Amino acid sequence: MDNPLVQPDVGLYIWTIITFLTLLWALRKYAWGPLLRALDARQETIRKSLDEAEQARKELAQAQETATKVITDARAEAQSILAESRSAAETFKEESRQQAKAEADAVVAAAQRRIQQETARAMQEIRRETVDLSLQIASKLIRKNLTPEDNDTLIRESLAQIDARH
Repeated sequence: MDNPLVQPDVGLYIWTIITFLTLLWALRKYAWGPLLRALDARQETIRKSLDEAEQARKELAQAQETATKVITDARAEAQSILAESRSAAETFKEESRQQAKAEADAVVAAAQRRIQQETARAMQEIRRETVDLSLQIASKLIRKNLTPEDNDTLIRESLAQIDARH
């Protein structure tokens, strides 16, 4: 077993460590930083959307309180008015409640859709950038570490393995 490819070599260890540290530095500078900034921006957008939804929810509660107060006042007046006036007041109450509920549901649904879209878009962007970076790094490492003789040996071994399987 005098194969030089499997014998330990201090120089190879040093170059492997240097290559690894260089790769780690490049990833930190060019990949992780931009990815984290993009995620922070997405998170801020989502946080703003949630704040807007919370504000809409508060406005809905205030509108419901106002509607409840108006309905209570209308009931007090309706007792002294004809039965027809009572019917109109109940109709107004129900329409106001349904409209307020529909508006609140629409705001919450829109916020949820936007959050899901932003999250999906961020995940796709992270995956795409990770794959691109990995492919670039792998191709650079393969080009730098393989000599033409190593490449020929690798091709012959791969062909032999394929022939052995079939």
